[in-house]
Amino acid sequence: MVVYALFGVLALVALAPVAIALGASSPATNTVYGASFIVTLALCVIALLALFGHPGPAPAVVLPLGLPWLGAHFRIDALSAFFLVVINLGGAAASLYALGYGRHENFPQRVLPFYPAYLAGMNLVVLAGDAFSFLVSWEFMSLSSWALVISHHEDRENLRAGYVYLLMASFGTLALLLAFGLLAGAGGNYTFEAMRAAHPSAGLAALVLVLALVGAGSKAGVVPLHAWLPLAHPAAPSHVSGLMSGVMTKVAVYGFIRIVFDLLGTPDWWWSLLVLFIGGATAVLGVLYALMQRDLKRVLAYSTIENIGIVFAALGLALAFKASGMTFAAALAFTAALLHVFNHSLFKNLLFCGAGAVLVATGERDMEKLGGLIHRMPQTAFVFLIGATAISALPPLNGFVSEWLTFQAILLSPQLPSWGLKLMVPAVGALLALSAALAGACFVRAFGISFLGRPRSQAAIAAQETDVNSLTAMYFLAALCLVAGILPGLFIDALAPVAQIGVGGHMPVQTGVEWLSIVPIAESRSSYNGLLVFVFVAMSGVLAAFAIHRLASDRLRRSAAWDCGYPDPSPLTQYSAGSFAQPIRRVFGTLLFRAREIGEMPPPSSTRPARLTVNMHDPIWDTLYVPISRFIDYATDRMNVLQFLTIRRYLTLVFVALVLLLLVLAIWP
Repeated sequence: MVVYALFGVLALVALAPVAIALGASSPATNTVYGASFIVTLALCVIALLALFGHPGPAPAVVLPLGLPWLGAHFRIDALSAFFLVVINLGGAAASLYALGYGRHENFPQRVLPFYPAYLAGMNLVVLAGDAFSFLVSWEFMSLSSWALVISHHEDRENLRAGYVYLLMASFGTLALLLAFGLLAGAGGNYTFEAMRAAHPSAGLAALVLVLALVGAGSKAGVVPLHAWLPLAHPAAPSHVSGLMSGVMTKVAVYGFIRIVFDLLGTPDWWWSLLVLFIGGATAVLGVLYALMQRDLKRVLAYSTIENIGIVFAALGLALAFKASGMTFAAALAFTAALLHVFNHSLFKNLLFCGAGAVLVATGERDMEKLGGLIHRMPQTAFVFLIGATAISALPPLNGFVSEWLTFQAILLSPQLPSWGLKLMVPAVGALLALSAALAGACFVRAFGISFLGRPRSQAAIAAQETDVNSLTAMYFLAALCLVAGILPGLFIDALAPVAQIGVGGHMPVQTGVEWLSIVPIAESRSSYNGLLVFVFVAMSGVLAAFAIHRLASDRLRRSAAWDCGYPDPSPLTQYSAGSFAQPIRRVFGTLLFRAREIGEMPPPSSTRPARLTVNMHDPIWDTLYVPISRFIDYATDRMNVLQFLTIRRYLTLVFVALVLLLLVLAIWP
């Protein structure tokens, strides 16, 4: 399986020079995206066979690359197979969508060579079996995605997004490099098998945990390392945005799981406090940031931060239960995290594809300039509504199942022996409940302002439905959201070998439960049947429609629609995105965003319009990143003298650095 997967990655890499040779032409778009669709679909099948066909990890393949004494190790186990499914299922959907969306790209030669390379980089990260191969693949993934972020570099904001992204990616890679260095030790055992057998000391393991959380968390977008994500994801083309948000952040989650749950061994209970706190804070702040945005793609980008927070909160629960020897509860929390990884990759990819369709049809991402699109783009509105319902964790779609499993794990927290965890877990549960409620409000706002009401601009009036390829990809993702929601037991059982690697156990088999229900703990305690909920919702909707249209009285009176007291038919009198968010901004904004509203009301004799100006600040950016930036500017100005040293002084510096490195190696335990 590993060999076939590597051939697939090689095929993706080979598409990059093909794209360069074909140039900016329609055949180039069809060839690159069509071939990417076929290859990623094949890689997805290979990953599924590896997940279901082999109870243990396949033998590693060692290539004569990388470090001379090590080589490049690649292998597939259940954990990597699951994330290969996530990567390539998302890649296939994005490639199919791009067959239509890519025709509207003004400069396809800036996107096509890097797109298959980006897919190849994500696959290689998951396939890597040693630290050197992992880090090289990680950097390859980061650099290719950076090139896609700045593909529209004529916009200065996109250049800024690329610059911030590159800095944060380099910082995260440095943290991971240090983590792997500590795991390898002075012997330089960089293979994962050697690290797994090393059993580091408690202090060293704790330091590796922090470095892994910083390195992988910066790529995933956890608070406060999220600053690049809402800049980079909207800047990229929409199908790339879907991959970055729905897939690449999951590659970062894979890196965290591989290091913390696999290579570090048995955790200490206090590790979970850190992960739980970061997960809960990330979930709430992410959705609050999303509620304050007008740009539709920035709303989706900030929503990714919220969902990453849910995943890390579930992983923190799994760490707590694993450290306490509660294998069953750890398996429940770990399965909830993995299931949410899969679910988020589906509905976030779907939502970014829907936002891309809106962008192509209107040329706008500002929700205040949209509206009424349900009449002009009914199919896009329908699939976007499915994605919005799924991400709002409403049954019977898939987002509900994974969040419900997370809360079921939270309800087991009173059994934990540590009082710190007994207090922390319910607090995090309250934060997750708040984020779930705010997510519902966020996507009622996003869908309602963008698709309902009257058009707010001429661009929205002139919008037309998107192409067939884009609709096919979106319907495919929407169907998967429904299937994963009404038949979750199949997906939970598929994750059993992955949970076995992470926490040493798995949930009970769910497919044998009557009526296709899922019973995470015990039937007397909790159960859920997505299929029955779906049938009930469908039958209720059909009966209500039948009663309204067939059984209602035909004695009707027609009159103008209620205008809410505003006789002016202008779309400006509609509820706007800003007015929708105002109550939430007034509750949370003053504390979290230092929001300030300035109202300008002209005197009665003046014809000037009244104005409301809202000033908001990102406190994390202002208190963390701005001081760091100023310090770096100051330090680089002072270190500028190093450019003008003599040769003798340069040699002296090299000698001193060499002596220090030798001293470090000499005292290394």
